[in-house]
Amino acid sequence: MAKRCWWGWGYEHAAVAGAEREALMARVAALLPGHDLTDHPPPDARTLALPKPRISRPPFSDDPEDRVAHSHGKAFRDIARNLEGNVESVPDLIARPRTEQDVVDILDWCTREGVAVIPYGGGSSVVGGVEPRCAADYPGVVSLDLSAMDKVLEVDPMSRAARIQAGTFGPNLEEQLKKHDLTLRHYPQSFEFSTLGGWLATRAGGHFATLATHIDDLVESIRTVTPVGISESLRVPASGAGPSPDRLFLGSEGTLGVITEAWMRLQARPTWRASASIAFDDYAAAVTATRLVAQSGLHPANCRLLDAAEAFLNAGVSVNGGLLLLAWESADHPVDAALERGLEICRDHGGRPEERKDAAGSWREAFLRMPYQRDALVRSSLIVETFETACTWSAFGDLHAAVTTAAHDAIKQVAGRGIVTCRFTHVYPDGPAPYFGIYATGRWGSLVQQWDELKVAVSDALAAHGGTITHHHAVGRDHQPWYAKQRPEPFAMAFRAAKQALDPAGILNPGVF
Repeated sequence: MAKRCWWGWGYEHAAVAGAEREALMARVAALLPGHDLTDHPPPDARTLALPKPRISRPPFSDDPEDRVAHSHGKAFRDIARNLEGNVESVPDLIARPRTEQDVVDILDWCTREGVAVIPYGGGSSVVGGVEPRCAADYPGVVSLDLSAMDKVLEVDPMSRAARIQAGTFGPNLEEQLKKHDLTLRHYPQSFEFSTLGGWLATRAGGHFATLATHIDDLVESIRTVTPVGISESLRVPASGAGPSPDRLFLGSEGTLGVITEAWMRLQARPTWRASASIAFDDYAAAVTATRLVAQSGLHPANCRLLDAAEAFLNAGVSVNGGLLLLAWESADHPVDAALERGLEICRDHGGRPEERKDAAGSWREAFLRMPYQRDALVRSSLIVETFETACTWSAFGDLHAAVTTAAHDAIKQVAGRGIVTCRFTHVYPDGPAPYFGIYATGRWGSLVQQWDELKVAVSDALAAHGGTITHHHAVGRDHQPWYAKQRPEPFAMAFRAAKQALDPAGILNPGVF
């Protein structure tokens, strides 16, 4: 069985090496000449000085490498700290329930003992969502790893829905649905290393650029274990019976309960596909064309606009303005007419279809390798991280200018040199979801401090210009200061009341929200 990397992304055997690493470093050397590219390999997890477990409960694991692997997520600052051997807070024990009753028993025990519980799916959080920064405030911390609860329990083919356990990883989920010729078709970048429960708890964004953009849109019913009882919503296509119970737990990030299973809406596997890559010489024209496609009612499955820097770095295409990746798919009918209308909209704004047929494929391949390449760059003291948001179309111009300026200014002050890129991950009739990338020179030993300064500068710019602090990466602990300003105070009061009612001992994922 392939071994997960404790300090970075994915599997150990898939790490960037050989020719891929040489080509990556050559690109960095060309873009950021003079940067010290010395490689800093990760320490052996078993050599790290960890505090002894403060609690004991067989058969929970207290294996050092297991504890370290559950200490951090997969954000830049997590990778940098792991490489430096800086693991300040670790869970005392790792629990792996196999049944819902196990979850109930664990929560009962932790409530009685006052032990903090951090629900854990695949550990791919990039916002500090699984990190036990609360350890000093509790007599112990348990990381509740749900990965053993990984079955598709029931399929309703007539209604096209399935009851799925929360610990099911993306590939395993799709493999189990394949025999029914059905698919959830939710593919976040972390698909291979994240679980259904994690997607639900963080309101993850997925495959579709329009319509069903978040996991929320695919939910029929959710079952959640709380310290005071089990909550299961009625399984119906829709309901107008008061506020939605599902909405209480969607995005709650393990603070109100542990999602154990859900009925999810499925679809037939697509058989008709059509796609194109459209180059623009002017970025503003590319944004306008993308907006009109989003507002056309054509509902493309993919509508991803890359600016010139993003197109060059990750799709290998040189454009002056931007590159728009468009795609449609259907299990019911051909989609060529939708593509042709989309192309017509683009041509009206100076877009021209790329002759290279593999631009979208090249970008997709790079997209899947980005986290691995990010890890390799961090090992060579590069600051490589992203910011994602959403805003209205009318606000985008000012927001884009403000974020780009803030990022460049912060890079100059904190790091010296760097590049800022932007792409749209999802689009809506009323606005895009911009995703900004930063590539900057760092100093080994100061990477986390440098990143934190960049994070504050860009996050402040997002908040000041109408952007949400997160579109699909969740709040966690890292986004908390900006989320606290974004949410209405009456809602915050209601959420605190819900937390007190469902988790009176305050043990569930302390510090989030």
